[in-house]
Amino acid sequence: MAAAQKDRSAKTAARRKTRGEEEIRLHCMAGTRQALAELMAWSGIEEQGEAITLMIYHLHALGPQKSAPLMAPPRHVYEIPANVSLAFHRKSMLMIQQDSGDEIIAP
Repeated sequence: MAAAQKDRSAKTAARRKTRGEEEIRLHCMAGTRQALAELMAWSGIEEQGEAITLMIYHLHALGPQKSAPLMAPPRHVYEIPANVSLAFHRKSMLMIQQDSGDEIIAP
């Protein structure tokens, strides 16, 4: 007779606890999902968990110095366009001319 689902679940949970297995969840945007799918396709890997585990192991094998640049998040630099800067400057000068804020209020 086959084991009941509850028994199988309990047995699996006990085995995972013994091995020190822990679930890690990953929520990601479409671009990240697409990058993972491409990495998996390039390597012929079908399981997401396997791909992520391999990436972690290979990154760890590089050591602290070589893995640090790969773990640095990309920083986006925003440069204000010249036309926006000029428009802001003109409006600022106009507001200062209208109300310089340097009035002396006599008591």
